[in-house]
Amino acid sequence: MKSIICLKTPVLIMTILALALTSCTKDDLEKGRNDPSTLTQLTTDEATVEDISNEALQDVEGVLSYQGNGLKSTMEIPCNATIDSTSVINDTITIYITYDGLSCNGRRFRTGQVEIRKRVGTRWGMQGASVNVRYRNFSVTRVASGHTIVINSNKTFTNVSGGFIYMLGHNGFTRLIHRVEGAMQVTFGDSTSRTWNVARQRTYTGTRGELIMTTDGFGTSGSYDNLVVWGTNRNSEVFYTQIVQPVVYKAACDWNPVSGIKVHQIPEASKSATITYGFDSNYQPVTGDDCPTHYKVDWVNGTYTGSSFLPLR
Repeated sequence: MKSIICLKTPVLIMTILALALTSCTKDDLEKGRNDPSTLTQLTTDEATVEDISNEALQDVEGVLSYQGNGLKSTMEIPCNATIDSTSVINDTITIYITYDGLSCNGRRFRTGQVEIRKRVGTRWGMQGASVNVRYRNFSVTRVASGHTIVINSNKTFTNVSGGFIYMLGHNGFTRLIHRVEGAMQVTFGDSTSRTWNVARQRTYTGTRGELIMTTDGFGTSGSYDNLVVWGTNRNSEVFYTQIVQPVVYKAACDWNPVSGIKVHQIPEASKSATITYGFDSNYQPVTGDDCPTHYKVDWVNGTYTGSSFLPLR
Protein backbone atom coordinates (compact mmCIF):
# COMPACT_ATOMS: atom_id res chain seq x y z
CA MET A 1 0.00 0.00 0.00
CA LYS A 2 2.72 2.45 0.97
CA SER A 3 4.71 1.81 -2.17
CA ILE A 4 1.70 2.57 -4.32
CA ILE A 5 1.04 5.83 -2.45
CA CYS A 6 4.66 6.92 -2.80
CA LEU A 7 4.54 6.25 -6.52
CA LYS A 8 1.39 8.28 -7.06
CA THR A 9 2.56 11.26 -5.02
CA PRO A 10 5.42 12.33 -7.37
CA VAL A 11 3.12 11.83 -10.34
CA LEU A 12 0.48 14.00 -8.70
CA ILE A 13 3.05 16.70 -7.87
CA MET A 14 4.41 16.71 -11.43
CA THR A 15 0.87 16.95 -12.78
CA ILE A 16 0.07 19.93 -10.54
CA LEU A 17 3.33 21.67 -11.48
CA ALA A 18 2.68 21.09 -15.18
CA LEU A 19 -0.82 22.53 -14.89
CA ALA A 20 0.50 25.50 -12.92
CA LEU A 21 3.21 26.21 -15.49
CA THR A 22 0.73 25.84 -18.32
CA SER A 23 -1.64 28.22 -16.54
CA CYS A 24 1.10 30.80 -15.97
CA THR A 25 2.19 30.65 -19.60
CA LYS A 26 -1.38 31.09 -20.78
CA ASP A 27 -2.01 33.96 -18.36
CA ASP A 28 1.18 35.70 -19.48
CA LEU A 29 0.26 35.24 -23.12
CA GLU A 30 -3.24 36.57 -22.63
CA LYS A 31 -1.90 39.48 -20.60
CA GLY A 32 0.42 40.33 -23.50
CA ARG A 33 -2.42 40.25 -25.98
CA ASN A 34 -4.61 42.23 -23.64
CA ASP A 35 -1.93 44.83 -22.92
CA PRO A 36 -2.62 48.25 -24.55
CA SER A 37 0.61 49.80 -23.26
CA THR A 38 2.20 50.30 -26.70
CA LEU A 39 -0.98 52.02 -27.90
CA THR A 40 -1.13 54.15 -24.77
CA GLN A 41 2.54 55.07 -25.19
CA LEU A 42 2.01 56.00 -28.83
CA THR A 43 -1.02 58.09 -27.89
CA THR A 44 0.91 59.92 -25.17
CA ASP A 45 4.00 60.41 -27.36
CA GLU A 46 2.01 61.83 -30.26
CA ALA A 47 0.02 64.16 -28.00
CA THR A 48 3.21 65.40 -26.33
CA VAL A 49 5.04 66.01 -29.62
CA GLU A 50 2.02 67.80 -31.10
CA ASP A 51 1.69 70.01 -28.02
CA ILE A 52 5.37 70.95 -28.20
CA SER A 53 5.20 71.56 -31.96
CA ASN A 54 2.10 73.72 -31.67
CA GLU A 55 3.73 75.87 -29.02
CA ALA A 56 6.92 76.26 -31.09
CA LEU A 57 4.94 77.16 -34.23
CA GLN A 58 3.03 79.77 -32.25
CA ASP A 59 6.43 81.22 -31.38
CA VAL A 60 7.35 81.19 -35.08
CA GLU A 61 4.06 82.89 -35.95
CA GLY A 62 4.70 85.54 -33.31
CA VAL A 63 8.21 86.22 -34.59
CA LEU A 64 7.10 86.36 -38.22
CA SER A 65 4.26 88.72 -37.32
CA TYR A 66 6.69 90.96 -35.45
CA GLN A 67 9.30 90.84 -38.22
CA GLY A 68 6.75 91.55 -40.91
CA ASN A 69 4.90 94.47 -39.38
CA GLY A 70 6.68 95.63 -36.25
CA LEU A 71 3.73 94.24 -34.31
CA LYS A 72 3.32 91.33 -31.94
CA SER A 73 0.77 88.63 -32.59
CA THR A 74 -1.60 87.66 -29.79
CA MET A 75 0.67 84.67 -29.11
CA GLU A 76 3.48 87.02 -27.96
CA ILE A 77 7.20 86.74 -28.58
CA PRO A 78 8.65 83.60 -26.88
CA CYS A 79 9.89 83.86 -23.29
CA ASN A 80 13.52 83.14 -22.38
CA ALA A 81 14.61 83.20 -26.00
CA THR A 82 16.75 85.44 -28.15
CA ILE A 83 15.94 86.36 -31.75
CA ASP A 84 18.57 87.04 -34.41
CA SER A 85 17.62 87.96 -37.98
CA THR A 86 20.90 89.46 -39.23
CA SER A 87 21.86 86.52 -41.45
CA VAL A 88 21.16 87.24 -45.14
CA ILE A 89 22.75 85.00 -47.78
CA ASN A 90 21.88 85.57 -51.44
CA ASP A 91 18.06 85.75 -51.51
CA THR A 92 17.43 84.09 -48.14
CA ILE A 93 16.89 85.66 -44.71
CA THR A 94 17.46 83.37 -41.73
CA ILE A 95 15.87 84.09 -38.36
CA TYR A 96 17.14 82.21 -35.31
CA ILE A 97 15.11 81.65 -32.14
CA THR A 98 17.50 80.37 -29.48
CA TYR A 99 15.88 78.99 -26.33
CA ASP A 100 17.34 78.72 -22.86
CA GLY A 101 14.74 78.75 -20.12
CA LEU A 102 11.09 78.28 -19.18
CA SER A 103 8.20 78.71 -21.59
CA CYS A 104 5.85 81.63 -20.90
CA ASN A 105 3.39 79.35 -19.09
CA GLY A 106 6.19 77.89 -16.94
CA ARG A 107 5.35 74.29 -17.86
CA ARG A 108 8.42 73.52 -19.96
CA PHE A 109 12.15 74.18 -19.92
CA ARG A 110 13.43 74.60 -23.46
CA THR A 111 16.88 74.70 -25.02
CA GLY A 112 18.08 74.49 -28.59
CA GLN A 113 17.20 76.49 -31.65
CA VAL A 114 14.44 77.00 -34.18
CA GLU A 115 15.64 78.30 -37.53
CA ILE A 116 13.28 80.13 -39.91
CA ARG A 117 14.31 80.68 -43.52
CA LYS A 118 12.40 82.88 -45.94
CA ARG A 119 13.11 84.56 -49.23
CA VAL A 120 13.92 88.25 -49.30
CA GLY A 121 10.72 90.12 -50.01
CA THR A 122 8.44 87.39 -48.66
CA ARG A 123 5.90 88.84 -46.24
CA TRP A 124 4.37 86.32 -43.89
CA GLY A 125 0.98 88.02 -44.06
CA MET A 126 0.66 87.37 -47.79
CA GLN A 127 -1.70 84.63 -48.97
CA GLY A 128 0.31 81.51 -49.73
CA ALA A 129 3.51 82.81 -48.09
CA SER A 130 5.81 79.93 -47.17
CA VAL A 131 8.88 79.59 -44.93
CA ASN A 132 11.19 76.76 -43.98
CA VAL A 133 11.29 75.91 -40.26
CA ARG A 134 13.98 73.70 -38.76
CA TYR A 135 14.23 72.54 -35.16
CA ARG A 136 17.87 72.00 -34.18
CA ASN A 137 18.32 69.89 -31.04
CA PHE A 138 15.16 71.50 -29.70
CA SER A 139 15.04 69.96 -26.23
CA VAL A 140 11.89 70.30 -24.13
CA THR A 141 11.64 69.10 -20.53
CA ARG A 142 8.26 69.02 -18.86
CA VAL A 143 8.69 70.61 -15.44
CA ALA A 144 6.00 68.53 -13.73
CA SER A 145 7.44 65.15 -14.74
CA GLY A 146 11.05 65.83 -15.70
CA HIS A 147 10.52 63.97 -18.98
CA THR A 148 12.52 65.28 -21.94
CA ILE A 149 11.93 65.07 -25.70
CA VAL A 150 14.41 66.28 -28.31
CA ILE A 151 13.18 67.24 -31.80
CA ASN A 152 15.15 67.80 -34.98
CA SER A 153 13.01 68.60 -37.99
CA ASN A 154 12.70 70.16 -41.40
CA LYS A 155 9.22 71.50 -42.18
CA THR A 156 7.47 73.84 -44.56
CA PHE A 157 5.16 76.34 -42.85
CA THR A 158 2.59 77.97 -45.13
CA ASN A 159 0.15 80.82 -44.52
CA VAL A 160 -2.64 79.44 -46.71
CA SER A 161 -5.20 82.18 -46.13
CA GLY A 162 -2.86 85.11 -45.55
CA GLY A 163 -3.17 87.52 -42.65
CA PHE A 164 -2.03 87.43 -39.03
CA ILE A 165 -3.51 86.03 -35.83
CA TYR A 166 -3.87 89.46 -34.26
CA MET A 167 -6.16 90.48 -37.16
CA LEU A 168 -8.86 87.95 -36.23
CA GLY A 169 -12.13 89.61 -35.31
CA HIS A 170 -11.22 92.91 -36.99
CA ASN A 171 -12.39 94.35 -40.31
CA GLY A 172 -14.20 91.20 -41.33
CA PHE A 173 -11.16 88.91 -40.91
CA THR A 174 -12.62 85.74 -39.39
CA ARG A 175 -10.36 82.82 -40.33
CA LEU A 176 -6.61 82.17 -40.54
CA ILE A 177 -5.33 78.92 -42.10
CA HIS A 178 -1.80 77.55 -41.67
CA ARG A 179 -0.30 74.31 -42.95
CA VAL A 180 2.85 72.56 -41.77
CA GLU A 181 4.35 69.52 -43.47
CA GLY A 182 7.67 67.71 -43.45
CA ALA A 183 9.63 65.26 -41.32
CA MET A 184 10.93 65.27 -37.78
CA GLN A 185 13.25 63.08 -35.78
CA VAL A 186 12.02 62.61 -32.22
CA THR A 187 14.29 61.32 -29.45
CA PHE A 188 12.45 60.12 -26.36
CA GLY A 189 13.56 59.84 -22.75
CA ASP A 190 14.55 56.18 -23.17
CA SER A 191 17.01 57.26 -25.91
CA THR A 192 14.96 55.71 -28.72
CA SER A 193 14.79 57.89 -31.80
CA ARG A 194 12.16 57.77 -34.51
CA THR A 195 11.40 59.70 -37.69
CA TRP A 196 7.83 60.89 -38.13
CA ASN A 197 6.08 62.56 -41.04
CA VAL A 198 3.65 65.38 -40.33
CA ALA A 199 0.90 67.02 -42.40
CA ARG A 200 -1.19 69.27 -40.17
CA GLN A 201 -3.59 72.08 -41.06
CA ARG A 202 -4.43 74.59 -38.33
CA THR A 203 -7.39 76.95 -38.67
CA TYR A 204 -7.73 79.84 -36.23
CA THR A 205 -11.04 81.56 -35.51
CA GLY A 206 -12.42 83.71 -32.69
CA THR A 207 -11.03 86.91 -31.20
CA ARG A 208 -8.22 87.99 -28.89
CA GLY A 209 -8.41 86.06 -25.63
CA GLU A 210 -10.98 83.65 -27.06
CA LEU A 211 -9.05 82.11 -29.93
CA ILE A 212 -9.95 78.66 -31.21
CA MET A 213 -7.62 76.43 -33.23
CA THR A 214 -9.03 73.56 -35.28
CA THR A 215 -6.62 70.94 -36.66
CA ASP A 216 -7.01 68.52 -39.56
CA GLY A 217 -4.67 66.05 -41.26
CA PHE A 218 -4.04 66.26 -45.01
CA GLY A 219 -1.33 63.62 -45.46
CA THR A 220 -1.60 60.43 -47.51
CA SER A 221 0.39 57.20 -47.44
CA GLY A 222 -0.70 54.04 -49.23
CA SER A 223 -4.40 53.54 -48.57
CA TYR A 224 -4.45 56.00 -45.67
CA ASP A 225 -5.63 59.60 -45.97
CA ASN A 226 -6.40 62.46 -43.57
CA LEU A 227 -3.08 61.64 -41.92
CA VAL A 228 -1.67 64.13 -39.45
CA VAL A 229 1.34 62.02 -38.35
CA TRP A 230 2.80 58.70 -39.47
CA GLY A 231 6.04 56.79 -39.05
CA THR A 232 7.38 54.29 -36.49
CA ASN A 233 6.74 54.18 -32.75
CA ARG A 234 9.16 53.31 -29.93
CA ASN A 235 8.72 49.60 -30.67
CA SER A 236 9.69 50.11 -34.34
CA GLU A 237 6.09 49.45 -35.41
CA VAL A 238 4.78 51.39 -38.39
CA PHE A 239 1.81 53.55 -37.38
CA TYR A 240 -0.65 55.93 -39.01
CA THR A 241 -2.57 58.66 -37.20
CA GLN A 242 -5.68 60.07 -38.86
CA ILE A 243 -7.93 62.90 -37.76
CA VAL A 244 -11.44 61.64 -38.48
CA GLN A 245 -13.17 64.54 -36.71
CA PRO A 246 -11.37 67.91 -36.49
CA VAL A 247 -9.60 68.40 -33.17
CA VAL A 248 -10.47 71.71 -31.53
CA TYR A 249 -8.20 73.60 -29.11
CA LYS A 250 -9.20 76.67 -27.09
CA ALA A 251 -6.99 79.43 -25.71
CA ALA A 252 -9.46 79.73 -22.82
CA CYS A 253 -8.64 76.09 -21.93
CA ASP A 254 -4.87 76.65 -21.98
CA TRP A 255 -4.74 75.35 -25.57
CA ASN A 256 -5.89 71.87 -24.55
CA PRO A 257 -7.95 69.85 -27.05
CA VAL A 258 -11.64 70.16 -26.15
CA SER A 259 -13.23 67.99 -28.86
CA GLY A 260 -12.43 65.86 -31.91
CA ILE A 261 -11.40 62.31 -32.76
CA LYS A 262 -8.08 60.78 -33.85
CA VAL A 263 -7.36 57.19 -34.84
CA HIS A 264 -3.94 55.55 -34.38
CA GLN A 265 -3.43 52.38 -36.42
CA ILE A 266 -0.63 49.80 -36.31
CA PRO A 267 -1.84 47.49 -39.11
CA GLU A 268 0.95 44.89 -39.02
CA ALA A 269 0.18 44.15 -35.36
CA SER A 270 -3.61 44.42 -35.73
CA LYS A 271 -3.67 47.26 -33.20
CA SER A 272 -5.59 50.52 -33.18
CA ALA A 273 -6.66 53.23 -30.76
CA THR A 274 -9.44 55.77 -31.17
CA ILE A 275 -8.87 58.97 -29.22
CA THR A 276 -11.91 61.05 -28.28
CA TYR A 277 -11.30 64.43 -26.65
CA GLY A 278 -13.52 66.35 -24.27
CA PHE A 279 -14.00 64.63 -20.89
CA ASP A 280 -13.94 65.91 -17.32
CA SER A 281 -12.31 64.39 -14.22
CA ASN A 282 -15.40 62.19 -13.73
CA TYR A 283 -14.93 60.84 -17.26
CA GLN A 284 -18.07 62.54 -18.49
CA PRO A 285 -18.30 64.65 -21.67
CA VAL A 286 -17.81 68.35 -20.94
CA THR A 287 -20.65 70.73 -21.67
CA GLY A 288 -20.89 74.41 -22.50
CA ASP A 289 -17.68 76.36 -21.98
CA ASP A 290 -16.23 73.90 -19.46
CA CYS A 291 -12.65 72.85 -20.10
CA PRO A 292 -11.83 69.12 -20.26
CA THR A 293 -9.19 67.39 -18.15
CA HIS A 294 -9.12 63.94 -19.79
CA TYR A 295 -9.48 62.15 -23.10
CA LYS A 296 -10.76 58.66 -23.88
CA VAL A 297 -8.81 55.85 -25.55
CA ASP A 298 -10.75 52.94 -27.09
CA TRP A 299 -8.17 50.34 -28.11
CA VAL A 300 -8.09 47.15 -30.13
CA ASN A 301 -5.26 44.62 -29.86
CA GLY A 302 -6.02 41.63 -32.07
CA THR A 303 -9.26 40.17 -30.68
CA TYR A 304 -8.97 42.09 -27.41
CA THR A 305 -10.58 45.48 -26.80
CA GLY A 306 -10.75 47.96 -23.96
CA SER A 307 -11.18 51.60 -22.94
CA SER A 308 -9.31 53.96 -20.65
CA PHE A 309 -9.17 57.64 -19.78
CA LEU A 310 -5.91 59.57 -19.72
CA PRO A 311 -5.21 63.05 -18.32
CA LEU A 312 -4.40 65.90 -20.66
CA ARG A 313 -0.69 66.92 -20.48
